[in-house]
Amino acid sequence: MPDPDTRDLPAFAAALADRLPGSWTSEYHQHEEYDDQFPTAAQVWDMNLVSGAIAQYVLRHHAVLTHEDGTRLYLIDRPGHPGEHLVGALAPPDIDPEAFRGVREPDGIAVSTDVDMAAEDVHFDLLPRYATALAKVQHNAAHPPAPPGAPAPEPETVVMTWYGDGLLAAKATSQEAAKALRENGFTYDPAEHAFVLPGDDTAHQARCVRNAGQQLDAHGIGVTLRHPPKQPALDATPPTPAKQPNRAATRSR
Repeated sequence: MPDPDTRDLPAFAAALADRLPGSWTSEYHQHEEYDDQFPTAAQVWDMNLVSGAIAQYVLRHHAVLTHEDGTRLYLIDRPGHPGEHLVGALAPPDIDPEAFRGVREPDGIAVSTDVDMAAEDVHFDLLPRYATALAKVQHNAAHPPAPPGAPAPEPETVVMTWYGDGLLAAKATSQEAAKALRENGFTYDPAEHAFVLPGDDTAHQARCVRNAGQQLDAHGIGVTLRHPPKQPALDATPPTPAKQPNRAATRSR
């Protein structure tokens, strides 16, 4: 029997499940509509390549590998790179979101379609970082802070929104948040009432977002990523953002 074509996502996922240590199962999911990519993608524990691809592209499908201990991996094609896939970890379910505060995400990785090389990258890179992050989250969940005597103020959150043209807009409400964004490549656009980061160089953009997120977290400021508006096209190109009043006229290019 010939070897499967691991450029094909379901074949790659099944082959990767066989190569990883331990017992893994593989589930393949086809997306009939654009919104089908988000229920599972919302659980991706990543602030880098994988979350960026989810936010910026219409994905036709994905696969989930599940280990016997409950560890789950999320697999997609890497848009624009036909010889690569993206692999990220899914966050453990049923844990208080507060337990994740201050824990760095075990960001996903790009792997080649050579399944043996991909298995080594996942085994020696992604899975150890996932195990470290998971241990911290589980410790936080088992040792929650004592409730304060008075209600604590709501923590500040910077909302980052990806648009179909690759532009990333971030809303900040404090000087600390604004300073962190400026120091990591964001520029304030008065017309948008937001700090913006171009997407011409996606690798540079990802580094800026990751570094800004770490700096914001050090100040106790959270980050929320928003997906682009729903688009009907089902392909591997960035969806065009829904028309917003006055937006095209006010943004400088």
